[in-house]
Amino acid sequence: MGNPEDARIPEGAQIPEGAVKPEEQRLGPVLRRRDQVQPGTTDQRLLDSEGDSEWVHTDPWRVMRIQSEFVEGFGTLAELPSAISVFGSARTAAGTPEYEAGVRLGNALVEAGFAVITGGGPGAMEAANKGAREAEGISVGLGIELPFESGLNPHVDIGLNFRYFFVRKMMFVKYAQGFVVLPGGLGTLDELFEALTLVQTGKVTRFPIVLFGSAYWNGLVDWLRDTVVAQGKASERDLLLFHVTDDVDEAVRLVTKEVGR
Repeated sequence: MGNPEDARIPEGAQIPEGAVKPEEQRLGPVLRRRDQVQPGTTDQRLLDSEGDSEWVHTDPWRVMRIQSEFVEGFGTLAELPSAISVFGSARTAAGTPEYEAGVRLGNALVEAGFAVITGGGPGAMEAANKGAREAEGISVGLGIELPFESGLNPHVDIGLNFRYFFVRKMMFVKYAQGFVVLPGGLGTLDELFEALTLVQTGKVTRFPIVLFGSAYWNGLVDWLRDTVVAQGKASERDLLLFHVTDDVDEAVRLVTKEVGR
């Protein structure tokens, strides 16, 4: 039982002048007491058309935005057929050997029965989407809200734009049966090592990872073997978590073999 003086004041309501402020306030699952009691109610603040909009940037609201991104991603991608996520640099220029390899890769993955998922941007991502579209397959782009990105490339047939990297990264893994990684920068390396960590720790199983372009990746592989493994920071068997190739057909065979296609 609360103070009888407070009973005339609806819980969480704006406190009239001269009224006794309640000592306890329940706002949904939240309990506030003493100096932490807030004026007004959640509904009242929701329906109030005045005031600033800073509330949309608070952490509880962000949780709802994060949840909505998961729901949209799951709902959009749940019915995809088997897919391979292809990563690579947004700075890869059209017409270069790397770009053309991306086009051939996207085409070959579709011919092998896969949908193609990329980050939806330009460069190597555009190349893989282009190859998938030209092969009349499913071309998916998972974009990210960045100040310097120009949006999804024109070869994406199913596109999603995310605010949060970690939601996007889950979609890359959850709806793909493997990764093919073309030469790329920090974002590409981020996705690569995220996948390697998930496989190493058993969070995902039967997940092939193919690095395309030995001239680009061999320095990284040498460092992993001669420094990371040599100093005991990783196991020799961790080097078996990925394959390196320069051949599009071999890349497709590797992902096809490991996913049991």
